[in-house]
Amino acid sequence: MTESLDIAEVARRTGLTARALRFYEARGLVTPLRTASGRRHYGPAELERVHQILALKRAGLSLAQIQRIAAGRRLDLRALIAAQIASLAAQAREIADARTRLSAILSRIDRSEPIDVATFCSLIRDGENTMNTQTWRTITDRYLTEDAKDDFTTAHAALPADFDQERYAARWADLGARIKDALPLDPAGEEAQALLREWEALLAPFQSVATPAMMQGVTRLYGDMESWHGTGEGKADPGFDAAVFRFIQEAARARRAD
Repeated sequence: MTESLDIAEVARRTGLTARALRFYEARGLVTPLRTASGRRHYGPAELERVHQILALKRAGLSLAQIQRIAAGRRLDLRALIAAQIASLAAQAREIADARTRLSAILSRIDRSEPIDVATFCSLIRDGENTMNTQTWRTITDRYLTEDAKDDFTTAHAALPADFDQERYAARWADLGARIKDALPLDPAGEEAQALLREWEALLAPFQSVATPAMMQGVTRLYGDMESWHGTGEGKADPGFDAAVFRFIQEAARARRAD
């Protein structure tokens, strides 16, 4: 193995951590050689595979997507790239909008102009929205698999251009508040079942595009809501709390039992 490198040297040359290299191995992305004592060593082919992984990650692909490519499984590469471009374009627009707003405010400050309350409040709302997005990402990273994240990205890119996310979120908040105010309710009762039907109707657009990985991840996320809702992560507000989600599950079970 005179031409191979140990894991520490590969980490030094690539900037990856040894932990990341072991994770890639566990995902089947790279298979290092082994010495008689079981120590990992990377030959030219294995080192090239590591560099390929890094190149694909720089292109914005997730590990799940890279894993499918590495396994030689069929993959609609064009759709994948198009979805990634759409996601990056959306991020670029958000950054450009934020930069424009901040530049305008900075110019006014440089001209010694006063910043009015409306402008100040707008900046606060923008900052809160940014924090909310970051908080959601922190939470979903714990519950969504890489496949589910990929599916969400693709589904989001396929949304109609006129889809109003704020209006959709407001409808969830309204329904969540009405359910909360109505509790406690008999899950099998007519009022509970009517609320369940309203919930399912509001959920229908998501279910129409959701893959099994998306549904499983979302179910885990909201099923464990009490561990993050009400903490600092509670800022990621879906419009309802854990009690409301439990009630909806009970109402669904009651209907199935009929």
